[in-house]
Amino acid sequence: MIDIRNISKWYGSFQVLTDCSTKVGKGEVVVVCGPSGSGKSTLIKCVNALEPFQKGEIFVNKISVGDPKTDLPKLRSHVGMVFQHFELFPHLSILNNLRLAQVEVLGRGQEEAAEKGLALLERVGLTAQADKFPGQLSGGQQQRVAIARALAMNPFCMLFDEPTSALDPEMINEVLDVMVELAQEGMTMMVVTHEMGFARKVAHRVIFMDQGQIIEDASKEEFFGAPRSERAQQFLSKILNH
Repeated sequence: MIDIRNISKWYGSFQVLTDCSTKVGKGEVVVVCGPSGSGKSTLIKCVNALEPFQKGEIFVNKISVGDPKTDLPKLRSHVGMVFQHFELFPHLSILNNLRLAQVEVLGRGQEEAAEKGLALLERVGLTAQADKFPGQLSGGQQQRVAIARALAMNPFCMLFDEPTSALDPEMINEVLDVMVELAQEGMTMMVVTHEMGFARKVAHRVIFMDQGQIIEDASKEEFFGAPRSERAQQFLSKILNH
């Protein structure tokens, strides 16, 4: 579903990604972790070309992301993206946030888009919030709306860029619960997160990054049981002891 081949990226003379390669199969959940500044978010944003890359190739559902002929808006409409800071339209109601891209990008009718939106709000436990505005919701609720909005596009994979890092501790689980359900239903997911409990529960594989490189790409059992690199061992010893 996602095939990343030798991706390198620079900001000016500073190299942020160095020869990164990995694959995410259909229905697979891959967690990307590592210290701040290791290139995790940059890598995941390259997958749907929110960040351009200078070297290598990325294929999503066999479509080349870096090919100038690729219709990127069309590709992005099938790749769900959930950001750290929700990115909801503050002036639109929750239901209209879900309806907008369905109508404008997928060409669905207003009624069909509203129906789909309401069904997804029910799925994430927010039916009662349909007519409210984002500013009236908690951070956890807004992030669940953002997930529902991504799902409204019928994506063939979902990308999550630190979806819980801007939330209060009490709200993290309500978002992770929705993500766990998605994973259990077989959604293809690539998730940048520090939530190691989530990784242990639903990830098939864990990718560990440091200084723009993929240091480890292993099954979760291998990664948590006996990480091969000293850097990953250090990272885990700090993150699991708190």
